[in-house]
Amino acid sequence: MKHLSWFSPLLLAVCAAACLASCDDDETYADLRKRENRQIEAFLESGAQVKDSDSGEYLLNIPGNIKVITEAEFHRNDSTTDVSKNEYVKFEQKGVYMQIVEKGTGSKLAEGETRQVITRHTEYNIAMDSIQSSNIPSYYELNYDVMLCSNSYGSFSASFVRDLGVMYQTYNSPAVPAGWLVPLTYINLARSLDGPDARLAKVRLIVPSSQGQANASANVYPCFYEITYQRGN
Repeated sequence: MKHLSWFSPLLLAVCAAACLASCDDDETYADLRKRENRQIEAFLESGAQVKDSDSGEYLLNIPGNIKVITEAEFHRNDSTTDVSKNEYVKFEQKGVYMQIVEKGTGSKLAEGETRQVITRHTEYNIAMDSIQSSNIPSYYELNYDVMLCSNSYGSFSASFVRDLGVMYQTYNSPAVPAGWLVPLTYINLARSLDGPDARLAKVRLIVPSSQGQANASANVYPCFYEITYQRGN
């Protein structure tokens, strides 16, 4: 179990340097992808547990022994994953694994709709076994990210539009990881002001480098994300 007292965007540079240092000059992209697949397989077995060394509270507590279900099983189960069985659906074409912890109240992003979506997340670098970014802790309360999302015939696109957001600041880019858009087909977007019964959608994602942020793509490493989605303006 990892113990962290803090983390910051500076960790990104350290992680990138370590990833690059660990890459043999003779390794091909295919070799790197094979290594990435092994890292994902190991994560499916172990999960991740990271505690704050000061408070002793979990910053991330993801059970291992993940049960992977097919897209066909997922759709037969009304596009849900059974959290009690630690189920994740694997989308074969994208290589993304998803667990829907809470589908959320409200409504889906409708076809032809463009809307701001507020997100809070924890990003875990699977290759380095470290939390890489997060705006969940209270001291990052004001650093939530805002995506401007569009649904065009079931195809989603988005960009970060708030430069105070942790993802925007960490990667100095408005680009949203493609893997973050996968849940939008299946979750509902509630507003925080929708009343006491409003529930924000929450998902867990295992995102390969091909669907990840620019640093993961460049250095070929997978990330795990725990994310909430909230309807904005």
